[in-house]
Amino acid sequence: MDNLSLLMDGFGVVFTPENMLFVFLGVTIGTVIGVLPGLGPTATIALLLPITYGISPEAAIMMLAGVYYGSMYGGTITSVLLRIPGEAASAITALDGYEMTKQGRGGPALGIAAIGSFIGGTVAILGLAFVAPLLATWAVRFGPPEYAALTILGLVLVTYLGTKSTVKSIIAALFGLLLASIGPDPIRGTSRFNFDMPELFSGIDLVAIAMGLFGIGEIMYNLEQKMKGAGTIGKIDRILPTKDDWNQSRGAIARGTLLGFPIGMLPGGGGVMSSLASYAAEKKLAKDPSRFGKGAIEGVAGPETANNASSISAFIPLLTLGLPSNAVLALILGALMMQDITPGPGLIEEQPELFWGVIASMFVGNLILLVLNLPFVGIFVQLLRVRIGIIGGVALLVTLVGVYTISYTEFDMWVMLGAGLVGYLMRKTGFEPAPLVLAFVLGSVLEVAFRQSMLLSNGDLSIFVSRPISGSIMAVVALVVAFSVVGAIRRRRGGKSGLVEMTKQLAED
Repeated sequence: MDNLSLLMDGFGVVFTPENMLFVFLGVTIGTVIGVLPGLGPTATIALLLPITYGISPEAAIMMLAGVYYGSMYGGTITSVLLRIPGEAASAITALDGYEMTKQGRGGPALGIAAIGSFIGGTVAILGLAFVAPLLATWAVRFGPPEYAALTILGLVLVTYLGTKSTVKSIIAALFGLLLASIGPDPIRGTSRFNFDMPELFSGIDLVAIAMGLFGIGEIMYNLEQKMKGAGTIGKIDRILPTKDDWNQSRGAIARGTLLGFPIGMLPGGGGVMSSLASYAAEKKLAKDPSRFGKGAIEGVAGPETANNASSISAFIPLLTLGLPSNAVLALILGALMMQDITPGPGLIEEQPELFWGVIASMFVGNLILLVLNLPFVGIFVQLLRVRIGIIGGVALLVTLVGVYTISYTEFDMWVMLGAGLVGYLMRKTGFEPAPLVLAFVLGSVLEVAFRQSMLLSNGDLSIFVSRPISGSIMAVVALVVAFSVVGAIRRRRGGKSGLVEMTKQLAED
């Protein structure tokens, strides 16, 4: 009951004109970005980071969180109507969603996706409200060795589970750690790797790096692609699913919720893994698996429910441990740190209005999304007619103005432009920027925890395995690395296994 009363207090934080405005803006922008293939929530949140300087921490996180889970809704629209995933988590939805559109049932596909996402998100929010405080209480026992081990686990899981090439992800993460080491030494306070440049004495700004990699880099890459493969937009008639549609989908929605919630808490899990797991489970449990890939409504309901549930539960390790599970949450962590708020076990006690306000805002945001996505789908579909060149030009202008207004220095603009070029080249060569940004954000946490651990143990590395919690975490790290090596050997023998290949395999099975 105590948690429920605190949650009610959180609604009091949300129901202010300013916070309600930013919740509405966040979910609306997220839906629009999800509809428009190319930018995605990571790039959008990177572009919005400068705005967070001028508003309250509660409003900032409510808006950024709304962009994240709102994009999960919007990405469904292009997957179903065009077979072009507006967001990576909706890739698997395109298999059956587009087939339903070809059969004249695109409306019910979008309707069941919106309903399933609302149910999955609402259940996940309730789970967040009850699980996060328990995890925070347990995490109070964490010392420097536990935080170092946990950070290492996060980096390993993200590079192994959340990306296509493990080797390239490791290289990107190491580069991110190198960039994080520029600036003042966290223990001694001396400046390092500044190359006698005063601008680097305090380190590289996260906003400049993020806006360059995900903003300019994505814009350049998508302008070059020019949306290859876009087809005719499918027609939408009736949106609400029939009774038969609901009867076929309710089991998938329940299972998608149960799968998505725990997967979202895993570093590197996220919407992509949860939607793939849900699709595979529905196909395995179906009486007639041959229906999948040919317009099975369960193939839409389950994955969409799972990816929205996972996008909510991903906030549990962020708010209670300070550990972002993907690049989007790494940027939200950066936004919190720019507001002098460090997520961790003490956040619930020190900033209860922020913690419970954000959770309450998710209830409100999910309700707004349901209202937006059922009657106004036709309006969002029209956004697909906007040329990518126009979107890219506007976004480029916003990035340049935004990064300059943070510190009013030309240096940050040059850093952003350089990071944009790096981001573009990474996309061209098969590297993903997400591990780089995650490592950049977590680098300072890892270094401080590691060096404090070394001071506690007089340089003895066994401190990481001799303590029960850190030792258990390091055992999981070893298992993940072992599975990664075994998987690499199998892929070398039997072919590659990225997201596209996994999707094709599921469609063929």
